[in-house]
Amino acid sequence: QVQLVESGGGLVQAGGSLRLSCAASGLPFSNTGMSWFRRAPGKEREFVAGIKWNARRMDYADSVKGRFTIFRDNAKNTLYLQMNSLKPEDTAVYYCAATSDSSITTSPSNYEYWGQGTQVTVSS
Repeated sequence: QVQLVESGGGLVQAGGSLRLSCAASGLPFSNTGMSWFRRAPGKEREFVAGIKWNARRMDYADSVKGRFTIFRDNAKNTLYLQMNSLKPEDTAVYYCAATSDSSITTSPSNYEYWGQGTQVTVSS
């Protein structure tokens, strides 16, 4: 069965950095589009960043452009999110998700598989 397991979350001060990882199994990772979403308390789940299966295109939410970088290692079946210059408003549960869609899609409904999430807390 498909499993997506996130790790790397934690508590960090504003201005700090974290790197999230998402280990995938049970799916053709090297042919699968992947994205990161997040859900802050009291808010809807929102798109953060996405990357095509071949890593030839990445998209980012405006709120994280220039601070976050999404990348993947298809040999390790792992997705990453490097988060720099973190702000308190980045505090959320971060989820990785997999889609069979050939393009990067920002709608959660287009993703077939989800991880359990990892908490990121940024203190001011």
